[in-house]
Order: sequence, then C-alpha cells, then structure tokens
Amino acid sequence: MYKVPEKYYFRIHHVRPRFKNNIENVLIFVAEEIQRLGEQSCADFKKNLNTAIRRFPGNFNAVEKTINNWRTEISALFGFYIENKEVGITKASQRAIDLAVNQDLVQFFKIFLYFFQYPGGHVKPHEIQKYIENGIRFKPAYKILELLTKSKEVTGKNIGISKAEATHLLFNDLRVTSGLESINATVERFLQNKEYRLEYDWTGDVIRYAGDILDYMVIANLLKSYNGQFYLNSLEQNTIDFFINNPKWFTNYDHMIKTRTANIDDIRDAQVPWFEFVNQAVDVNFFITDILALISEDEEQYHNMQHSYAELLRRAESNNLRTKEIGDLGESLAYGHECKRISLGGREDLLHLIKLIPTSFAVGYDLQSVELDERKRYIEVKTTISNKNISFHRFHLTPNEWNTAKSLSDRYFVYRLYISKEAKKLYILQNPDQLYKDNKIDMMLNRQMGMEITFNPEVSGEFQELLSWK
Repeated sequence: MYKVPEKYYFRIHHVRPRFKNNIENVLIFVAEEIQRLGEQSCADFKKNLNTAIRRFPGNFNAVEKTINNWRTEISALFGFYIENKEVGITKASQRAIDLAVNQDLVQFFKIFLYFFQYPGGHVKPHEIQKYIENGIRFKPAYKILELLTKSKEVTGKNIGISKAEATHLLFNDLRVTSGLESINATVERFLQNKEYRLEYDWTGDVIRYAGDILDYMVIANLLKSYNGQFYLNSLEQNTIDFFINNPKWFTNYDHMIKTRTANIDDIRDAQVPWFEFVNQAVDVNFFITDILALISEDEEQYHNMQHSYAELLRRAESNNLRTKEIGDLGESLAYGHECKRISLGGREDLLHLIKLIPTSFAVGYDLQSVELDERKRYIEVKTTISNKNISFHRFHLTPNEWNTAKSLSDRYFVYRLYISKEAKKLYILQNPDQLYKDNKIDMMLNRQMGMEITFNPEVSGEFQELLSWK
C-alpha cells in the first residue's frame, strides 16, 4: 500500500457541490438565471437567485439551507457571480454569461480548469491560510496533463491515471503541490509504482477531490475514462499543449506564500480580485469546442467525420469547415437533416432551395428550407454541447428572433439540438408564438435580451431522428 511520507502529507480540498451527479443540467440552468439577474444589490441578488434555484426540478420543497448551499457552492467553485460587499452590489460573472449564451459546457469546463488553483477563493479564508502556510502553489489540471504527457514521452504509451493515484501522488503530496520536486521525479514515482503494482487507499472520501477534477477534465474532453483510468484525449492535443505551456496563475497570494505567513484580512482582501481573475477575458480559440472531437471515439472516426461534414458544407456552398464553432456545426447538422428529409420525400429537385443564412444577415433564423409541397420552412437552430445528455429543456430567442417567429407563425421552426458523447438528439418546435398562446411552452420576457423559453418534450413538439446527409 503506497502512502505519502508523513512529512510531505497535506490534504487539499475544494467546495464539492451537492448536485455533482447532475452538474451539467444545474450549471446550464443557473447560468441562465444569473445572466437574467444581471447586476443588483447583494440582498436582492441573493433573494432572487434563491427563488430561481427553487424552480429547478426537485427543489420546490427544499429547505432554505439547501437552497443557500446551492447558491454559495456555485458561487465559490465556479465563480458564477461577483459579490462586492464594500459597494453592496452583486453582478453576473463573465463565465455565467458565456455559458448561458454559448450553451457549451465543454468549453466552460476547459476555462474553469484552466484558472482553477490552490490556493484560490473557492475555499474559506482560514483554509486558504493553511495552504499558504504550507507553501502550496498547485494547478491540478495543469499538473495532471503534464504528468500524463511526460509519462507518454517516457514510455511511448498513453498511460492512464486513477483517482487514487492522482490523490496520493499529486493532490496530497507537498512535494508536488508546493513545487519541491521536478515533474520528472513525480513521473518516475508514478511509473515505478505502476511497475511494482502498489495499491492505494481508494476510500470514497479520500479520493473525492482529485476525483472531482478528473471528472471535470472528462467533461472538458481533455481526458477519456476507461475502467477507472483516465487517459489523455489525443483529439484535444492543441488545448492540452496550451494548458501545459501557458499556465495562468493568480498572484495575489504569492507574497504570502513566499514568507508562508498570511493574516485573514489580507486573504479576504483578495476575494473580489480572485473572482475577477477567474472571470477575465480569454482567447476562446484555445478553448472552443471541436464538436467532432467530442463525439468521435478515435482519430480514424474523427477524420472520417471531418471529411463527411466538409462535403456537406461544400454542398451548402461554404468555403471551409469550422468544426470549432458550435453554431456553425449545429447549423450544418440541421442543414444535412433537411437535405436528407427532402431527398427521402422524393423531392431532390428542391434541394437547391435549402440554404444556410449568414449570421450577418440578421434575418431571425439560421436556415431556410422547404416542405415537400414547396412551402417555405424557416429554422432557428439552438445547440447545447455537453458530455452527458441534458434533460432540462430550455432555449433563448433574441428580440429579433422572437419578432421573426411571430411574423412567420407556422412557417417558423426551432430545431433544438443536443450534442453529447452519448447521442445527437433533435427536438423540433413549430410556431413558438402559437405554442405560447396554447400554454404548451413557458416563456419569460427580458426586453433587452429577448425570450427564455422552457418546453415540455411531451407536448411542445417532437423528437425526431437526426438524419445525416451522405
């Protein structure tokens, strides 16, 4: 049984959300609610966010303590809002706004992991004080990717790491978390322990925190998980290289770490800067989701799918395949679906009428299609990207999209696409304005941002097989 030498043992931890098993649904929902709240007094923001959290399925009868815990856990760990008690204002954070708008959980977790570190404002000040006093300066996602990359260089193989190995070799060892040893020394111990087949303490509570980060890295598509082992995802090599070569560090604790002394007031003074740090602007080109990489099992399948969608977009008279843009690929999937639907209906003579509409045209829909009887069909495509299937059904229409939906009535369709590792699902709603009048969808108005629409899959429309054009 491998154990960290006692003089190097220090267990680190972070806030662990109670909703972890349903984290993707919860984060999408709460991000949208926080975006809607915008900027309010601290008291109003807290009250209104609690009310919103209570609307999440299963929370209606929850005690107030549970609702408060959800709110504070989301704030502390994911930085969804910035609370400035000195001026009495709380505002939606950039990360929450980005997730609400982009509906891309894979990208969200990449950015979250890129900034996440110990010490950080995701734990209480007295816990941060302990980390500082022990000289901890540790970015877990960076260190995991660095360890696996170096191990691959040494062995020539894609070596996996377990939650127990990550716990005892990285998270709970001051040689790693405070930078007392080189990555090469850590790799040597990691590989040697594998060679000797040493066992580890797998107790659930012990491996919990390293396990969380590894799970989040799978959601971010940086790692793949097989039989309890976590491996580098070679299809995300560009992002992995960026993580390793461009670590971003919150420096406000550094002078304290250097002297290994800190008082609580200094740590509290760093709280607002911490949340501003994790919400800073990023170059999304390094974090944007390659949907084909997400849904491909291996490089061969990835390259085959690239070829298929390149052919599809050539048919759509597009010059290139931007697989790293959610909307574009979602729209191309819908385009392929429409081409196949019309072809199966025996009206290939109408295929030239199916067109992708450039965003710059601002017509209120993404795709112009046609019925078999030659009537027009105008389609707005709403895509959500996740690691697992999303079960909370909602989408946003801008003021322009909503006005277009009302004016086009039964010729306006929303294609709600859910893309995950598990499945590609298509849900179709026709004539949102009439659906609202018939009480088949719920709608919340924000005059600046448009409409937030929640629908019931049993009555609002129908799931259809997502057809592929080949």
